[in-house]
Amino acid sequence: AIVSSVGGPRQLVHTSLDRDVSAPQFTSDGQAVLVSVQDSGERYLARIDRTSARLTRSLRGEGSMSSFSVGAGGTVALILSKPHLPGEVFLLESGDQRRLTHTNDDLLSGIRLAEVKNIHFPSRDGTEIEGWIFMPPGHDSKLRYPTILRIHGGPNGMYGVAFNFEAQFLAANGYVVVITNPRGSSGYGEDFSMALWQKWGIPDFDDVMAGVDHAIAEGYSDPDRLGVGGWSYGGILTNYAITKTDRFSGAITGASMALLIANFGHDHYQLGNEREWGLPWENREMWEDLSPFNSVDKIVTPTLIMGGEQDWNVPIQNSEQLYQALRRRGVPTQLVVYPGQPHGLRVPSYQKDRLERYLAWYDQWVKTPDKPVTDES
Repeated sequence: AIVSSVGGPRQLVHTSLDRDVSAPQFTSDGQAVLVSVQDSGERYLARIDRTSARLTRSLRGEGSMSSFSVGAGGTVALILSKPHLPGEVFLLESGDQRRLTHTNDDLLSGIRLAEVKNIHFPSRDGTEIEGWIFMPPGHDSKLRYPTILRIHGGPNGMYGVAFNFEAQFLAANGYVVVITNPRGSSGYGEDFSMALWQKWGIPDFDDVMAGVDHAIAEGYSDPDRLGVGGWSYGGILTNYAITKTDRFSGAITGASMALLIANFGHDHYQLGNEREWGLPWENREMWEDLSPFNSVDKIVTPTLIMGGEQDWNVPIQNSEQLYQALRRRGVPTQLVVYPGQPHGLRVPSYQKDRLERYLAWYDQWVKTPDKPVTDES
């Protein structure tokens, strides 16, 4: 909606776009609004005319935009990424697209990247889910590979048609990587996102597991060498997954929570949690039913637990509690706490350390010496 700076009625610019939008900016002539739209794995630039409410989309099928800026004369600069291209600056002028930067060209010219496959598959109840599979560079179609399911944060986040460094890193080290947009994700409409309301770890668990089953059915993945992991809600859903199935040989849960009540009055999601789950002394059953910690006795998966010491999104006590429970039960586990770090790690050496630990944990528990690549020829 548009509201005059001096007050007055609101003007609804568009009323039927059932997608997440952000970063609205007026065009230089003030006759339209430019917005970033999330849609089925893409983030594209849309122009919405103030008078007709007509929506015009740019960049269809050409990649995913992370940010944009409006200049004089209708010029728009944006950062655009593609499956094999990390973010670069592009310029839009009169409908034409021109690339301005080539930051990573020299690096990319000397490495092989994973083949990226866009997939669609049914979840257990028939809901269609979208995802992407990263194949190890130079993969042999006759072989089944150890496979890592990586889960995005949010839960209202979205994987998509952009460069995914983490997935490329794991694929380069011999893994098939499966990423999906389960229910709760943005980019597929309100109903799809709200399907997770008061149901954390239920439909989204079915959705990500269906992605793994799809990779197995297509002949890419070894069903006996599966790993799982994620950061933030990706870690939370990992916690749900390892309480619900023993199919994974190794798990990594980062910046996650397990016992919901432990966060009341402690994290910064108080209002949102109250709206969804109610107050814990009035609706305690839901808080407990949705806590993967209460099913920790079912976990058998070796699990690496990580987080930042100063994380106020998902305080580190969550990781400490899960670690203590797994240690007490004798499940192989490690706890890594990065000093002074918030929800996302900011220190480059810590980011490097995290990736190295990812690879070491998955290599130890998923890609093990006694389980060589499976040859089905």
